[in-house]
Amino acid sequence: MQTPEFQFRTRASLRDDLKRLGIRHGDMVMVHAAMRQVGPLLNGPDALIGALLDAVGPEGTLMAYVDWDARYDELLDEQGRVPPQWREHIPPFDAASSRAIRDHGVLAEFIRTTPGARRSGNPGASVAAIGAQAEWLTSDHPLDYGYGEGSPFAKLIEARGKVLMVGAPLDTMTLLHHAEHLARVPNKRIRRYEVPFAATGSVHWRMVEEFDTSDPVAPGLTEDYFATIVSEFLASGRGSRDVVGSAPSVLVEAASICAFAVDWIERNAAP
Repeated sequence: MQTPEFQFRTRASLRDDLKRLGIRHGDMVMVHAAMRQVGPLLNGPDALIGALLDAVGPEGTLMAYVDWDARYDELLDEQGRVPPQWREHIPPFDAASSRAIRDHGVLAEFIRTTPGARRSGNPGASVAAIGAQAEWLTSDHPLDYGYGEGSPFAKLIEARGKVLMVGAPLDTMTLLHHAEHLARVPNKRIRRYEVPFAATGSVHWRMVEEFDTSDPVAPGLTEDYFATIVSEFLASGRGSRDVVGSAPSVLVEAASICAFAVDWIERNAAP
């Protein structure tokens, strides 16, 4: 009986795919991935993480949006506060141990828990990073308006980084929340909500304020407008497309896509 020939993807084959797409040594890369699209992997998501680290080399940095798997939004009252009877039951945010949100796939938690990874201190906007600039990228993340100035997203642009979508839907490009912050449009939706932070021997509750990223930030923008922005950017001839494993993938320059998105939002949001 013949042994079936499985088309496993390996760390080495994924590294070659990433280099062909345009990732280079020294790059800072923010990655989003739908792991099921990549195909069967030897060593699972760690194979993709290893391939990315090989592609960027020891002077490069890998970054992922991890958020926080808190799941207490439905408890918040109209002022964004948690009712007294629930407060003691909500585990506080701890950048060192709180899980990445499950809604965005498994890769974020794998990156967060990779030895040597750093995680930023804003719960909802938190990122994890591995590599040469991980400490700089994740440090001093503002608690208010965590997608804006001083955030890891702003630093990604400052460092001339790239955004990689490995089989991930185009409307999940988190960097565009930074564009929402920068865009000069009226009537942006603002969200204020309470967050419990782990402190030594206690819990510190704090109100956090940010532009609301759960829906379009301003009137006149459709639900899936991030996908429209990325599609139009690619159609203009910028960015690169290829496959990583079996996953249709996209690589764009962070500064270019953000500037394009800011202009797009300012032109299309309701006056």
